[in-house]
Amino acid sequence: MVFSRNPVPLAEATNFPLWRRPIALLLLTAIAMPIAFSTWSALLNNFVIEMASFDGVDIGMLHMVREVPGFLAIGVIAIIIFVHEQVLALVSLLLLGVATAVTAWFPSLAGILTITMLSSIGFHYYETVNQSLQLQWIDKARAPRVLSWLVAAGSAATLVVYVLIVSTWKAFDLSYNTVYLASGGLTALIALAAFLIFPRFEAPNPQVKRLILRRRYWLYYMLQFFAGARRQIFVVFAGFMMVEKFGFEVQEVTALFMLNLMANMIFAPIMGRAVGRFGERRVLIFEYAGLVAVFLAYGGIYYFGWGVVLAAALYVLDHMFFALAFALKTYFQKIADPGDIAPTAAVAFTINHISAVALPVPLGFLWIYSPGSVFMAAASIAATSLLLACLIPRHPEPGNETVLSRFRAMPAA
Repeated sequence: MVFSRNPVPLAEATNFPLWRRPIALLLLTAIAMPIAFSTWSALLNNFVIEMASFDGVDIGMLHMVREVPGFLAIGVIAIIIFVHEQVLALVSLLLLGVATAVTAWFPSLAGILTITMLSSIGFHYYETVNQSLQLQWIDKARAPRVLSWLVAAGSAATLVVYVLIVSTWKAFDLSYNTVYLASGGLTALIALAAFLIFPRFEAPNPQVKRLILRRRYWLYYMLQFFAGARRQIFVVFAGFMMVEKFGFEVQEVTALFMLNLMANMIFAPIMGRAVGRFGERRVLIFEYAGLVAVFLAYGGIYYFGWGVVLAAALYVLDHMFFALAFALKTYFQKIADPGDIAPTAAVAFTINHISAVALPVPLGFLWIYSPGSVFMAAASIAATSLLLACLIPRHPEPGNETVLSRFRAMPAA
């Protein structure tokens, strides 16, 4: 049944059955996105090495191309002038699914870069708008708990995908084309179903539909910038290391991803409660301190010859710490004007991806000569994030965005 396209205020949506409420839509898309994206990620390193003979420079170039749409996520501000955010999220999710489905049809450098660009547009525009909708549709008191459960739901969906890959890849002699078609096609079908089933929800606070940069959000912008740099080094080189240095096959890489997901399914809800109890400041300090240690240990694998068991353990720990990223979302939710959420989500994604676009290729060249140095750079970036997290106040709110805000508010002597 196709429901009305007329907007439905969030207050009225509380009278809907549970399966038609905004939270149900967020949950469904949280499950759908990882089906395509996690499959693409799990097979990527083996696919590009086996089918296109990628080296460190090629993989750096691929990830630079993949991050360009994230850098251009600021364009969402222009699009939402004409397209409702919910519609844009579902169209972007559809594009991600379709592009993932046809990935194996283009087993060359040029083909992989082209299809990666298309899937990345879908992924980054979906993520930008999805983050905005989450913060608009979920009230502040429930946000840490609900966001953590959305993370856990996405992890559960990804775990199912990984179990299927591990259990069927060799048993049924699957091809890259078969797996990409199945996962991308399913994500595309879910996006179409969500468009037909759910009404268009309208948040109570109209969003500013122009570029805004507010001085009082400066700490949030800085944390986003360094988060992008840190995340990019992990995404590009940690998995590549497992294949290039330790010779992991598809099912072994996917099994490692499965361990990550199982840990996140347990860890994310616990961290949701921790954010509610201890606040974003303490949780983010814990995350960044842990990441400093992890990246230093990654470097030790190359400098001191530490083995594959430690590398796999660090890979899991890395993912567990990154699961705490939703604390940065709730920090912004607490300090933001309600109408700033959509444009600032787009600006934040662009800031997050400045380093993501700039770093992969030069670090790819550095990787050829000194892989350990790449992880030392990541440790330095995580240490900078740690120092910035110390500036988050215990109770952030408008007017108290950083611990320095108190000095700004003090009257002149």
